[in-house]
Amino acid sequence: MLATRRKSNSVARLTKNSKIIKAIIHAIQEKKGNNIVSLDLRKIPEAVADFFIICDASSTTQVKAIADYVEVHLKDELGEIPYHHEGHQASQWVITDYVNVVVHVMHSETRKFYRLEEMWSDAVGEDHT
Repeated sequence: MLATRRKSNSVARLTKNSKIIKAIIHAIQEKKGNNIVSLDLRKIPEAVADFFIICDASSTTQVKAIADYVEVHLKDELGEIPYHHEGHQASQWVITDYVNVVVHVMHSETRKFYRLEEMWSDAVGEDHT
């Protein structure tokens, strides 16, 4: 019985995560985010989340607009509010944390500098552009 409960909790969490991921990607695309990538971190023991969604924008205004819209869209569509967010002041790199899914909206130059995908190169990545 316990194994069945664990399996159904895992399936429910994966379904919830996939709904969140789809909504995030849709919101980023609506605001014309560039180079959208999702990283599946579930097989990496030191990962702080199950998934990262990463995109970039050409201006700090667009970075802020994308990050803000992701929050509004997820609240409106799924009733999800972030656990934490930071980076809105400078808008070079805004992180929005939905616990199992973390969104990274970065200025193009910031993304090139930090090379987040390379840091997590063991993760399975998917391009959503």
